[in-house]
Amino acid sequence: MPSNLPELFRESAEKFGSRPAFVSKDESKTYKPVTFKEVYDIGIELAEALIDLGVQARENVALLADNRLEWIISDYAILMTGAVDVPRGTDITDSEIVYILNHCEAKVVFVEHDKMLEKFQKNRSQLEHAKTIIMMDKKSQATGVLKLQDLISKGKELRSKGSRKAEERIQGIKPDDLFTMIYTSGTTGMPKGVMLMHSNMLHQTRSILSKMIDIRSEERMLSILPIWHVFERVFEYLAIAAGCATYYTNVRDLRDDMKKAKPTFMASAPRLWESIYNGIYTRISDPKQTPAIRRVLFKTAYFFSKHYNNATRFLTGRQVDYVGRNPIVSLFKGIFYLVSLVPLAPLNFIFDLIVLSKIREATGGALKASVSGGGALQKHVDAFFNDIGINVLEGYGMTETSPVISVRTFKHLVQGSVGVITPESEVQIRDDLGKVLTHLDSDQKLISGKLGQRGVIHLRGPQVMKGYYKNPETTAKVLKDGWMDTGDIGMFNFNRTLTITGRAKDTIVLLGGENVEPVPIEDKLSESPYISQVMVIGQDQKNLGAIIVPDFEQLATWAKENGIANTAPDKLVDDPKVLDFFKKEIKALNNTKTGFKSFEQVTPFFLITKPFEVGDELTNLFKMKRHLITEKYKTKITAIYSSDI
Repeated sequence: MPSNLPELFRESAEKFGSRPAFVSKDESKTYKPVTFKEVYDIGIELAEALIDLGVQARENVALLADNRLEWIISDYAILMTGAVDVPRGTDITDSEIVYILNHCEAKVVFVEHDKMLEKFQKNRSQLEHAKTIIMMDKKSQATGVLKLQDLISKGKELRSKGSRKAEERIQGIKPDDLFTMIYTSGTTGMPKGVMLMHSNMLHQTRSILSKMIDIRSEERMLSILPIWHVFERVFEYLAIAAGCATYYTNVRDLRDDMKKAKPTFMASAPRLWESIYNGIYTRISDPKQTPAIRRVLFKTAYFFSKHYNNATRFLTGRQVDYVGRNPIVSLFKGIFYLVSLVPLAPLNFIFDLIVLSKIREATGGALKASVSGGGALQKHVDAFFNDIGINVLEGYGMTETSPVISVRTFKHLVQGSVGVITPESEVQIRDDLGKVLTHLDSDQKLISGKLGQRGVIHLRGPQVMKGYYKNPETTAKVLKDGWMDTGDIGMFNFNRTLTITGRAKDTIVLLGGENVEPVPIEDKLSESPYISQVMVIGQDQKNLGAIIVPDFEQLATWAKENGIANTAPDKLVDDPKVLDFFKKEIKALNNTKTGFKSFEQVTPFFLITKPFEVGDELTNLFKMKRHLITEKYKTKITAIYSSDI
């Protein structure tokens, strides 16, 4: 068993040598593979050159690039020198460049291409430590930098002369040495450097592969999430450990690349599935794109699939239970579902073959599952894909936990939950005073407390970070006696899987003292085809409000049909007819009949034209920076609450 990541890389190179490891596109957009042996050999050659360049064990090396083969080669090399990589995507802001590179004291910085170099050079005068720049892109003509390919050639030459300094460094890497330091985007404050150890990531690869998700060497992974983020990165390491191929893609080419790669697994963010879901329903609802007979067939197929899957989930114990169902009621429900399967099964089979299988073909036709993480998946989106035969294994974690705390497995695919906790881990649900309400281990054994109790999630396990870099005060706040305070609110349901109900710091406290979790309300309002994005507000107010980004394409169609001639976004957001329409949309979705208490209902709101975007209002995993949005629209927020008095 490997004791550090470079040893894992070497084992995979020896075991899967000639198999494709990473597959990227050439200029003609044709996929070209690189084998496990080739990646390892190139990585160790680059490591040899970096050591010759002066890179020391345990020093920090910055890596400013997005998903590409050169990223993983650079990652291999940095880790083989015993150093720590500090990765970030090319969407890094100027202030982040200055803060992160100075804070981590990186002397060596890898940059992806000329555009990233230009951004780096603009801030170079403020950088105290960065001395050596390494350019990844072969086509770059930049001067004053080292070229990645030249360093690989240099390392190859050194090794041909007998140098084996990289192997010596690998032998000296201890399990509790850092392999990476990831600066969280965060929704508040300056980024924090999360220190992750080799042992953290080895726990993730070991536990997920062997005990949670059965990933085999014949699988094909599709890589679309930012590689610098630990969620995508754990999947690339899982692929290395399992001996399966990783295909690189992007949002623009996703549909075509799914057909080419025919992936069996992929890591994804909720936003991807929401986008696909909206795309399907937009096409189905448009008479110009979908004839009436096809719309009827789709609705019929989904009706049978939904009810068939609902029955099978209940009968197999995979329907989420939040309250502990009465055994007698469960018996009668079971009989009802069993009887209903008699007509449902053949009808579902026929319509699945005719209609739903065609939708699955769009993913390449071989997708076993997508693991969704980095945020909550909306319930209707989650239900839709699982019902049409695309397994969505929603997981839960954070950068500080390397990242997986829990994930749905094929055995425990319980919608309304984020699955079972990882092996060797324990989770406690605690109240505001720190009292343990529920304590479960990774075998789903209830150690103490009761199921169904809501509180703050605390984790103890091998995946927990070493701490925040140069920040012992903040580390001490979240790490106490080996337990990580996640800041998330959740519960263990009666299926003994974990359900997330909110974020402690997202909680809105109204003037009346009511605590409100905004995410479920936002998820519900987002079901409207006319609402693209929404953020619920109301801290220290009498009632909840909302900032809404309309879907202007859908809204323009509605406006024309309702006699509004000027459909420019800046005109629509202030139009009285439009505002009245949105008021009705909100009331239709956010009311007592849809499960919301009176104080959980949105009243004042305003519409904006600018969507929430990554690098501004959103983090890289599409989480809203609530404090930033609130500050940005402070004047409008004050205005709607003043007029609401």
